[in-house]
Amino acid sequence: MEPGESSIFPVDDALEMILIFDEMGEISYANEAARKGLEYDEDIYGNNISDIFPNEFRTGEDGFETDCPIGYELQNLVAYRKNFTCFPVKARIIESKTHPGKYICMADDTVEKEYLNREIIQAKQEAKEAQKVKTEFVANVTHELRTPVNGVLGNVRELICDEKDPKRSKSLWTISRCCEDMNKIIDNILDFSKLEAGKFTLEPRKFNTREMLDYVKSNHASKITEKGLEFFMTVSPQVPEYVIGDELRIEQILNNFLSNALKFTATGKVTVEVLKTAQVNDQIELFFIVIDSGIGIDKADKDKLFESFSQVDASISRKYGGTGLGLNICKQLVELMGGRVGVESEKGTGSAFSFSVWVGSCEEGAASSQTDALKMAAYTSASMSVLAGEEQENIKNYGTPENKEALKRNLSKLILCVEMENWEKAEMFMETIRQLAEGAPREVGRIILKLKMAVQKENYDKVSAGYEELKAFLQ
Repeated sequence: MEPGESSIFPVDDALEMILIFDEMGEISYANEAARKGLEYDEDIYGNNISDIFPNEFRTGEDGFETDCPIGYELQNLVAYRKNFTCFPVKARIIESKTHPGKYICMADDTVEKEYLNREIIQAKQEAKEAQKVKTEFVANVTHELRTPVNGVLGNVRELICDEKDPKRSKSLWTISRCCEDMNKIIDNILDFSKLEAGKFTLEPRKFNTREMLDYVKSNHASKITEKGLEFFMTVSPQVPEYVIGDELRIEQILNNFLSNALKFTATGKVTVEVLKTAQVNDQIELFFIVIDSGIGIDKADKDKLFESFSQVDASISRKYGGTGLGLNICKQLVELMGGRVGVESEKGTGSAFSFSVWVGSCEEGAASSQTDALKMAAYTSASMSVLAGEEQENIKNYGTPENKEALKRNLSKLILCVEMENWEKAEMFMETIRQLAEGAPREVGRIILKLKMAVQKENYDKVSAGYEELKAFLQ
């Protein structure tokens, strides 16, 4: 190596191989990584670059010849060791700007990287195969479980019809209930397996939203009566009567949220609200809210809610049962339908679970648009009777002076009812406010939605905050 040669590229400790050679191809510098990788000592100096890269470099009368581009372009080359064995490298060959006639080769040995990449690919393939085997095993086992469970359930139901002894009849009903619960768990496991395997498909079809909601309500009627809870279901007039979507899966999500609300609520009330929150061309966003006055959830535990096989507290599963799969499945189903899930909750005061789904508008349902409009008008006029006799059409149009005045007046009445803890009347004024704000900007809609949820949960602090926020916006 000539004196000062290393000053061209003083990187003897660099991890990549560095070679410096001249116009004739003679190597005048090799860092430690290059000498070690190519298995040379000091005898590398004086060798030609064509000895290292014989496939790419050739020795000519006027200097080296190469088909490799000179520059910063990264290229795949094959380097040869002193013992003539070879290995792949990724290299750049550049010409020194400070020392004309000198060239620098920077190369990385890719043998280890390629080996590790193969290991990673193999590990991924093995994991995929293991997942497939696990999914198939779970599906087969759950299908096999369903047969004996349904066998027990069928026989028990026959015995219930013939049983006259009240004590035995009660025991049979308990067995029947347990079998039904077991079937629900099996369904959850099957759904979870399909979702995890990416084999779950939605089955959209035309359905009646009101009939679907009535069916959901009837599923839980006995539980509501048994626990003595108040139950309210509100459907916005803007929700179409007919839509196109996967009715079964929407029912499943709503049933799960409602079942949890009833499970964790010993006293008080449960409210279900359905809204139309957006429409893009022929696609409609439906927003569902399930509010309860149950045990509530700590803020720190909210993130655990939608994880697989997770309960916010081990004592929850012991006391109330459950696999911890339901909400995770709901979240994945909602996301398949283009929506999102949400939760607001405070320990000891209750919870508000929400989800949105996108459904298609139904052309056949357009025929009933006039009926829907009449329903909406009747619904609005009934609520507007609260407005101290205001009957001007301008009141219904958001943004007009009459509309803003009516909003302020009802907002004042709302906060007065809250101060007097007359929550039932507060909900009435809240519904009027929501209708008066139809067609308002998105930020107003968000404020009103939060305020309505706070009123339904009877949360004084959040109602006060929402009241001030809406009041400031109106002013």
